[in-house]
Amino acid sequence: MSKPANLPQQLDHMLRQAVALQQNGALVEAEELYREMLELKPRHADALQLLGALALQSGRLPEAVELLRKSLAVNPRQAPVHSNLAYALNALQRFAEALACADRALALQAGFVDALNNRGNALAGLNRPADALGSFDRAIAVRPAFVQAWNNRACVLRDLGRPADALASCDHALALQPDYADAWSNRGNALSDMNLPQDAERSYRRALEIAPAFADAWNNLGLTQIDLGQQAEALSSYEHALAVNPAAAETHWNESLCLLQMGQFEAGWRKYEWRWERARIRSSRRSFPQPLWLGDFPLQGKTILLHAEQGLGDTLQFCRYAAQVSRLGAKVVLEVPPELLRLMSTLEGVDQLIEAGRPLPPFDCHCPLLSLPLALGTDLANIPSTTPYLFARAGAVDEWRNRIDAEASGRVKVGLVWAGGNRPHVAELRKNDARRSITFERLAPILDVPNLRFYSLQKGPAANQLADAGAASKVIDHTDALHDFADTAALVANLDLVISVDTSTAHLAGALGKPVWILNRFDTCWRWMLERSDSPWYPSATLFRQPALGDWDSVIDALRCALADTIGATRVD
Repeated sequence: MSKPANLPQQLDHMLRQAVALQQNGALVEAEELYREMLELKPRHADALQLLGALALQSGRLPEAVELLRKSLAVNPRQAPVHSNLAYALNALQRFAEALACADRALALQAGFVDALNNRGNALAGLNRPADALGSFDRAIAVRPAFVQAWNNRACVLRDLGRPADALASCDHALALQPDYADAWSNRGNALSDMNLPQDAERSYRRALEIAPAFADAWNNLGLTQIDLGQQAEALSSYEHALAVNPAAAETHWNESLCLLQMGQFEAGWRKYEWRWERARIRSSRRSFPQPLWLGDFPLQGKTILLHAEQGLGDTLQFCRYAAQVSRLGAKVVLEVPPELLRLMSTLEGVDQLIEAGRPLPPFDCHCPLLSLPLALGTDLANIPSTTPYLFARAGAVDEWRNRIDAEASGRVKVGLVWAGGNRPHVAELRKNDARRSITFERLAPILDVPNLRFYSLQKGPAANQLADAGAASKVIDHTDALHDFADTAALVANLDLVISVDTSTAHLAGALGKPVWILNRFDTCWRWMLERSDSPWYPSATLFRQPALGDWDSVIDALRCALADTIGATRVD
């Protein structure tokens, strides 16, 4: 089409008209005008960037990125456009690119608060919370009433393990904007981190009063209802969240954990497959040309790769399925972490054992270990619960027997584990790790029960608590000699009882058929289910449950009474 002679004036008029339409919420009409302008002048920087902002406003993120980049190709010295591009890239979880864009905006306009805020969000996405905090603090120093920066600051303070400071930051945001639903929800998250679920629930409900379709707040409310022991209510909250956002992987995942906790295995295992869509786990999903097996085709004559995933305890629990898969006529190749390799050589049903990271042999199909209950139709009635299914090596058992029988002098030999791993870089795991673990000092009331000889099985940084407490006379520590789980199994085989918080050692003891008493947090891991003192997975396990969130004193009291009543006067068989 021919261009009018007065094109610059016409474009200026169209631009003013489109901006007015956009500001008044007439987005469709504004978009039509911007596109008409670009037909007349395809490299019109303002039309490109304003149409990009409109696409951003409408949630069309990839289109927004393309338009903003085109605008910057025409005029790269637009700090607000670099900042908007950073915002869009953050929303697409392309955090490294977002950080570069925010930095370019700040190079053009130092102290640009929107760019500082977007830079902070990019750094948070890159797991650099301390740097992110610095960026938010710079934004707030320039604009003290920048409510979004106060709210975002709270998120990274949680990541830094500072929930009380996060709560204060949320409260500052809410003092500036009392109806800020995001800040109310984040306030609930901080209170949840502080083990104050009733207070957290009130904050989430306030967020939902303001924004009834706030999917994240419904999801977070569900998590807090789990902390309150309200599983049915949690399922309802997850349903509300999924009605708003049916593709929310975190909510589907949380729903699966709740269903499994409640013993609703059929629905729970299906939902558990959503784990692969979660941002934290998606990158670890294995990609093979061979098909995934979920029980949907015969295995007779086929070779199947079963591969470990998630934690060591998960592998110890679910490796039991190898025998069941083998009985379907398959040749089973099992891939496990190096710490478990020697121990897993004792597992029935495995034709070939592979250390993770080593080249894989040919195979026809594959299945992650924690998908096997779904593939094999596991319910409460048919859990493969026969133990032992793992075994300590006889020679190593004999060596430990010679070593510790003299130390025990006929007393009951009890292994102790008081802390799980510590993964502070992942918010959900940091909270679970803190809740499932105790300090060695908390075990003091049981150490004086007569006729017992205690042995530490604690590995990792928490093992130092034993020396710090000066308890060497009460707890013998041979853990320097434990280099993998086969070593630990040989020691455990010589003990009469293992007392452990929810860790891989508890699973090891259960898999060996050894009596194990598990000290269990109130917001229990799904595998221990609800209101049971036994475990359908491990016949030799007894659960000592918190009666309320954080109440370890009751657990230790019950443990001491059980030791005194059933162990102190007699040996464990």
